[in-house]
Amino acid sequence: MANPPSDLIAAIATAPGRGGIGVVRLSGPNLALLAARICGREPQARLAHFARFHDASGGLIDEGLLLYFPAPHSFTGEDVIELQGHGGPVVMQMLLARCLELGARLAEPGEFTRRAFLNGKLDLAQAESVADLIEASTAAAARSAVRSLTGSFSTEVRGLCDRLIDLRMLVEATLDFPDEDVDFLIEAKAFERIEAIALELTAILDRARQGSLLRNGLHVVLVGQPNVGKSSLLNRLAGEERAIVTDIAGTTRDALRETIQIEGIPLHITDTAGLRETTDEVEKIGIARTWQEIARADVIVRLVDVRDGLTDADAAIDARLPAGVERITVFNKVDLQARQPERIEADGGVGIYLSAKAGQGVELLRAELLRVAGWHRHGEDVILARERHLIALREAHARVNAALEARHALELMAEELRLAQEAVNEITGEFTPDDLLGVIFSRFCIGK
Repeated sequence: MANPPSDLIAAIATAPGRGGIGVVRLSGPNLALLAARICGREPQARLAHFARFHDASGGLIDEGLLLYFPAPHSFTGEDVIELQGHGGPVVMQMLLARCLELGARLAEPGEFTRRAFLNGKLDLAQAESVADLIEASTAAAARSAVRSLTGSFSTEVRGLCDRLIDLRMLVEATLDFPDEDVDFLIEAKAFERIEAIALELTAILDRARQGSLLRNGLHVVLVGQPNVGKSSLLNRLAGEERAIVTDIAGTTRDALRETIQIEGIPLHITDTAGLRETTDEVEKIGIARTWQEIARADVIVRLVDVRDGLTDADAAIDARLPAGVERITVFNKVDLQARQPERIEADGGVGIYLSAKAGQGVELLRAELLRVAGWHRHGEDVILARERHLIALREAHARVNAALEARHALELMAEELRLAQEAVNEITGEFTPDDLLGVIFSRFCIGK
């Protein structure tokens, strides 16, 4: 792991725009002296000081509060100062410029959190949860991010690592003393313990996949011929009139996106232009964009007017839909046929009969979207996993299973357990290359 940097960084830590309060944050060495040059006196540790912030000529920039956290008792493990002033963008830029004049440089995205990681204040999973908490789009995602930030996921990972180390020691002891009468592995129930770790990794992977849904959500695209009720369904799912609805075919000309929540899962729903042959140039552009949206969908909800059923035009749309993408067929407007909402399975697919306009059967569609996503209730122990966490957990799971299969070749078993341990340690940053760290922290916001 790289050595922690020793230079001084500064950034505006509050969101862009106007606000009641704005914060400039600094981290680095000897910040008490810098504070004295800005405010006229050295601050006391962990006390909020009323201060006037001055420029190089002694002119007043702003007045507010100064907080000083000396190393190592700070977020980054270095000296940290926060200058809290009025939240106008010009004032904040003037205050930041003064800090840069005094020797600071502008912080890169995520650099404060990266320094916290490099200085041992957070492990990598905790550091990533900082960004996850800021970016959380649902309350469930925010709660999961807070649990990771406080170390619950990291504690599980370290427990797994400790058990893998114990097993490696047992296997290597057996290799070192092959002539002993005592079979260390059988007496220590090593194989049963490896099986238990494999089961535990299976459970953690399931919770991590659920957390990945909480974090990223599902991209759902509504497709179908014109005037089958796509916009009405979007409005019903969103709970408000987001799309224009008329009886005129081709009303929707461009993709309209809305994010909703179902049991805390963000669903990014896109209403698209009706698919048909047309000579209208604007409508042609909308239809082309519809196919672009379809290409990146996780789930396609194909709408059909229940009065017409599946037509040749619907079959032509089906033939162009990408293979391997989950599909749900919605037979809309059941209220016009006095038909009851229901879910059916036929020809390997799922059909939902509902009325978007009347709101009948929409809960059936919500439940089906959760089922397709693979969501099931996990209480409060969901892990807000990133893709790299899932990759590491899958690798560890595969290595542990390979270790079980190599029980009659102890050298191979020892190697598989070592590789499993390394995969687990990648989650908390024990064995993380610097270039990967750069990618991870570059996705943070500046000032964090």
